[in-house]
Amino acid sequence: MAEVTIRAGTKAVLIAGPTASGKSRLAVELAREHGGIVVNADSMQVYAELLVLSARPGPEDETRAPHRLYGRVPASERYSVGRWLLDVTAELDAARQAGALPIVVGGTGLYFRALTEGLAAVPAIPADIREMIQNSAEGEESELLHRRLAEIDPEDAAAIRPSDRSRIVRALEVFEATGRSLAAWKARPTLPVLEVADVTRLVLDPERAALHERIARRADAMLRDGALDEAQRLGDLRLSPDLPAMKAIGVRELLDHLAGKTSFDEAIAGMKTETRRYAKRQMTWFRTQMPEWDRITV
Repeated sequence: MAEVTIRAGTKAVLIAGPTASGKSRLAVELAREHGGIVVNADSMQVYAELLVLSARPGPEDETRAPHRLYGRVPASERYSVGRWLLDVTAELDAARQAGALPIVVGGTGLYFRALTEGLAAVPAIPADIREMIQNSAEGEESELLHRRLAEIDPEDAAAIRPSDRSRIVRALEVFEATGRSLAAWKARPTLPVLEVADVTRLVLDPERAALHERIARRADAMLRDGALDEAQRLGDLRLSPDLPAMKAIGVRELLDHLAGKTSFDEAIAGMKTETRRYAKRQMTWFRTQMPEWDRITV
């Protein structure tokens, strides 16, 4: 286990790191050592159908330490950072009442930012408006949706890439429901759930070549552990490809193979490539958005 110092008076330990960096293993070890519970901060590990493809902790890990917020949301739902913040707040309160140290671990930087800096208080979007926007967006290219957003909400359009379909649709929903841009709502953040002075903040910082090797080994292990069957079961649900769970790395690659569009070797290579790219984006986020966190070389 990496050498970790938990500051005196710490009310929670936060562990961030790129995929395949070993952060879940470290969280379990710290939970065992300090009488803690492991709380998920990974946006894909919340989905029930993504056990293998999200590298979610399995039964063996859960026997070593209590785990919370894993695999509790169906893939048919859109789980947001706002919903996670409500759920994690409840888990932190429960841990405090039980006298357990929460170890919050994951690779979703936005979750950690919301936890320690607060989250914009965007009102809930009525179901009928959300359905209307999503129905009108179905079948349209992302660039066309972006142009539509730019006409009514140039502030958000300027901040969102034309290829980022999920954020474009979200901005359209917010503007339709409230008449205000998403950027305007984000300018009014809520208070943080955890104060910086009360937490130990850690970022795992692996050497790049070693991380790429771990990514390759883990992808191979996923295939041995049933990733292909898991992708098939997810495909059988006939869910919208715009849902977050359908964008998990490996889902599209394996479904393309199952549909005869690519070979098995091409699917595996695609999974590894996309995972390396994702890890690079995560490391960039942690470096630029979380520079004050303690770095741990692994």
